[in-house]
Amino acid sequence: MERFKVTDEIHFAFEVTPCVAILGPRQCGKTTEAREYARLQHDMAPQNYFDLENARDIERLRDPLLTLSQLNGLIVIDEIQLHPNLFQTLRVLIDDKSRKQRYLILGSASRELIRQTSESLAGRISYIEMGPFSYMETGEQNQTWIRGGFPLSYLAKNEEISFAWRRAYIKTYLEQDIPNLGIQIAPENLRRFWMMLAQSQGSVFNASDIGRSLGLTHKTIQHYADILTGTFMVRQLKPWYENISKRQVKSPKIYIRDTGIFHTLLDIKNHAELLVNQKIGASWESFVLEQMIRFHSALSEDCYFWASHQGAELDLLIIKGGKRLGFEVKFNSSPRLTKSMQVVMENLSLNQLHVIYPGNVDYPLTKDISVFGFENYFKSIEAK
Repeated sequence: MERFKVTDEIHFAFEVTPCVAILGPRQCGKTTEAREYARLQHDMAPQNYFDLENARDIERLRDPLLTLSQLNGLIVIDEIQLHPNLFQTLRVLIDDKSRKQRYLILGSASRELIRQTSESLAGRISYIEMGPFSYMETGEQNQTWIRGGFPLSYLAKNEEISFAWRRAYIKTYLEQDIPNLGIQIAPENLRRFWMMLAQSQGSVFNASDIGRSLGLTHKTIQHYADILTGTFMVRQLKPWYENISKRQVKSPKIYIRDTGIFHTLLDIKNHAELLVNQKIGASWESFVLEQMIRFHSALSEDCYFWASHQGAELDLLIIKGGKRLGFEVKFNSSPRLTKSMQVVMENLSLNQLHVIYPGNVDYPLTKDISVFGFENYFKSIEAK
């Protein structure tokens, strides 16, 4: 499946810096995208690719300065988080302007977890976050929602194979990926925490309450949440504050980002099982929010929710290009205007408020508040 948007982002990023990092969860397609980009550029020799999970490539980079200094053109280093000590070598090579080198590095952890990047390559590196397949890439609402966007899950022959792949993915993540980052946590503790998050999908995050349930301190629970966030499994959606008289919620909401993983943690295997599950509304909300964020190319720091203690709330606020875009997600057949929507428009000074539901008829509620069917939304916005 072609991912033209990511390819364009890489091309632009190389116009800005000589090193580009594609960060995203394991198995989301980063390696495939890097190879495709290199093929299109006709700029990478086979020996310029290094996979830091491959023993042969690790051996080749035993003396990284010697090995890399002999190469020209595009150089790809995959799973960079396993050997962050390489960043110091990259800085030396990048600063040598006589070399005709560009570095495309791939990592399965956020830049906060790969601390050395910001320390060693400041001003020399651009970051691109790449997720699993989005609806804009697949064009399939239900399959993307049920299976999630990880390529091997989405493209599986049937639901059983897709579900089995996701179960194996979770097991590998807990037992191998986290320890490989140098993080020492009992896999069972992190699994129990992750499953508890699935049960409270889209709720305001309360580390103390979860800690009491698991017999752990709130600091430990926050640490677990930060690890899942830093490895792109979880989104902590920050609260937005306005200078108004109302008391406002000041803790983040937390979502499991890929709905396929979310469904697996809840043992939901297919669409029929999801339709009768009490978490279907939370599943739909998290699916829509993630797709809206991806569609608008919004950075995590530009995305918020808002809620007052009086009951008014907004599921997603994106602040971008000087505009405030509001989104309410409803899993029903005909969303209506609510007092909460009116309060949100009045208090947050939104440019527009879009209500997204799983139907196929669009209609206005007020001059500034409109209801869109999920699939219709993308067509309507792109047409403007």
